[in-house]
Amino acid sequence: MTILSTVLATLVAIEFFYILYIETIATTSDATSRTFNIAKADLKNETINVLLKNQGVYNGLIGLGLLYSIYISSASLEMTRLILINVILVALYGSVTSNKKIILTQGGLAILALIATFINF
Repeated sequence: MTILSTVLATLVAIEFFYILYIETIATTSDATSRTFNIAKADLKNETINVLLKNQGVYNGLIGLGLLYSIYISSASLEMTRLILINVILVALYGSVTSNKKIILTQGGLAILALIATFINF
């Protein structure tokens, strides 16, 4: 992988660790309310709170998988591309079912990172 693709994919991992943080640790925060367009009072609902925390764990694992694929795996390029494609497909699904901006906010950096994995300079 090139330096550009490594940096971009690492930024995607950091983005997913941020999502982990707002969904699992700062579940009832202003940032979580703004990010997901959910009223703070609703974020205190036990069902929503548990669902967000579970989703946060998945997002954290995506970030961890990306870091593993970039810095540890012997099949780094293929594994990184696979995870980035997964991120893009999930963002696409979210943009169709929830909010059109998700393809850019959650998938934009992943799209750039994936493109960068095909560029050799």
